[in-house]
Amino acid sequence: MQNLTMAEGEEVKNKQVVLKDYVSGFPKETDMVLKTGTMRLKVPRGVKGVVVKNLYLSCDPYMRARMSELAEGYVKAFTPGSPIAGLGVAKVLDSGDPSFNIGDLVWGLTGWEEYNLITATETIQNSTNRCAAFVLHRTSPTPSYVEDIAEGLESAPAALFGLFSGRNIGKQVVVVARE
Repeated sequence: MQNLTMAEGEEVKNKQVVLKDYVSGFPKETDMVLKTGTMRLKVPRGVKGVVVKNLYLSCDPYMRARMSELAEGYVKAFTPGSPIAGLGVAKVLDSGDPSFNIGDLVWGLTGWEEYNLITATETIQNSTNRCAAFVLHRTSPTPSYVEDIAEGLESAPAALFGLFSGRNIGKQVVVVARE
């Protein structure tokens, strides 16, 4: 095995919640699968994006519509075979965008996976923005206004299904990592 240079970035295992296929009717936990891939923790040269470690993921009712193949809608359908996406809180591990620094806590649209390369940085904001969907304390990435918390990416499909089935009402958050 060759040594990686700092420019190439460390390659890590990356667990992901993937939609198996479009859902017709009521979604079930089995419509999603947990897969493990790999990812480099470095923004590719020339890309104006950020590599993040997801800390919290939000389970939201609008995600149900994204699991169906939509002709039209206010949100784009998920792509079967790819990680689903939603709002989350993450820590920047590498940045090719001058608006974001390593160590910044950000919130916005992210993939349901441990690590994510976000190239559409206009979909995320620094946690200091007062309009954040999650209210973060400056000293710790702890969300406020949480009604139910699920631990671990492995619990994400059950947490999302619980939101749809009425097991949890209100805000459901999945803790991916505590830093």
